[in-house]
Amino acid sequence: MHKPVLIIGLVGALALPAVAQATDTPTAADRQSASEECRFERGSTAATREAFSAKYGTNKNKANAFGKCVSAKAREEVKEREDAEGSAAQTCKTERGTTAQSEAAFAQKYGTNKNKSNAFGKCVSAAAKQANAAADERDHESAKDRKSAAKQCAQERGTSAASRQAFAKKYGTNTNGRNAFGRCVSKVAKTL
Repeated sequence: MHKPVLIIGLVGALALPAVAQATDTPTAADRQSASEECRFERGSTAATREAFSAKYGTNKNKANAFGKCVSAKAREEVKEREDAEGSAAQTCKTERGTTAQSEAAFAQKYGTNKNKSNAFGKCVSAAAKQANAAADERDHESAKDRKSAAKQCAQERGTSAASRQAFAKKYGTNTNGRNAFGRCVSKVAKTL
């Protein structure tokens, strides 16, 4: 009689790490959102594509930039969703209050079923969606700033050999100045 209980307990204990780890895994929606963010940030101009490759590319020719971006942004989406859900619960607890009157008003505002018993869940869901949308908007603004910075840096770099050399000397930190464009974009984006 103790063997089945022991086996069930052992199986349950082994399943816990998998369940805990599963929450950190990006969902299809996270990857889709990340792909859209990366496509927007990459842009369509030569300057924005160069800045995108400089930021995310890790191999010699930076051809893996899009995949690296999607991977990083998908992990970011998971964290943003978890943060939004965590803060939403606290927001709703605060809004619900502790008095009978405030709890009744809360149930009336958010509850949708017959006895309004689903009010807390509805509040958390709405607050999490709002927090997640705000995080996505911040990401979008950051990408717009990087695109604008890329265009400014491309303009500053110019096309002549002398202007490119001066640009590399001003922003570059390695011996050949190849990191100058990425460093310029990063510096200018922080000021926008």
